[in-house]
Amino acid sequence: MKKLIFLIMMLFLNLSNIANAADTYTFDPDHSYIQWHISHFGFSNPSGKWMVNGSLTLDQKNPQLSKVTATIKLSDIITGINDLDKHLKGALFFNVAQYPLATFTSDKVIPHGDSAKVQGMLTLHGVSKPVTLDIKLNKSGISPITNKMTAGFTGSTTLKRSDFGITTLLPGVGDDVKINIEAEAVKNE
Repeated sequence: MKKLIFLIMMLFLNLSNIANAADTYTFDPDHSYIQWHISHFGFSNPSGKWMVNGSLTLDQKNPQLSKVTATIKLSDIITGINDLDKHLKGALFFNVAQYPLATFTSDKVIPHGDSAKVQGMLTLHGVSKPVTLDIKLNKSGISPITNKMTAGFTGSTTLKRSDFGITTLLPGVGDDVKINIEAEAVKNE
């Protein structure tokens, strides 16, 4: 009898854990992007952006267990200047023919209220380096547009492009690249 009660209790605990498990979200590619800014010989700070695809495992009760993976198709760069887009896609900068994707996979989340440090591995230009993102949860709830559970985030970091082997025109074109992130992710059904 004790074994039966123990088994029932274990089954109940397992079902309870499943009910409280983290939720999986997919980034909305129309509302998720990476925007960058870089010094252009000190005269200006041009920018560009890429839309982002990926997924998020969001555990709101245990945010340290959350995970994110993101992929950027580098040939989809948008600067608003067609000739600059072509230049940046070429061998001197992103070399999209050889390195078509950039990826980020988190390996640690350090929560602090509605913010977190998200640490992970960024692979860009054939080089993988650890990166820390400063992320803020803007809102989680039902979107009035899609009527689906949505989580929205804002983030930032700064990268050294030379760390990823992109050294053309250093130091005139800056080494530090400021990154801003805006993302909306929709809960998978």
